[in-house]
Amino acid sequence: MNEHLNLTNDPGWDVIETRMQVEELLIGGHRIHAGDRVRLNPKAKGDIFDLALAGQSASVQSIEQDFEGKFYVAVVVDEDPGRTIGPRGPGHR
Repeated sequence: MNEHLNLTNDPGWDVIETRMQVEELLIGGHRIHAGDRVRLNPKAKGDIFDLALAGQSASVQSIEQDFEGKFYVAVVVDEDPGRTIGPRGPGHR
């Protein structure tokens, strides 16, 4: 019998890539909501992008939680020249 597993049509795989919107998140004793203004303070062991963003001010665009329970805070940096262009993709948040 020749069975083919088509992962793209398997309804279970969508759940892994889906992120649920979260209303608020407690970070360092502060409640963060979409629309809040924040100052970025990445961990010391970050990469070059973390170093470039350290100390920058930004607006929280969304707070999301993935299938594994990890939280993500998507921000738009005030100094981003493209911040006024429509909806943003994952690489621009």
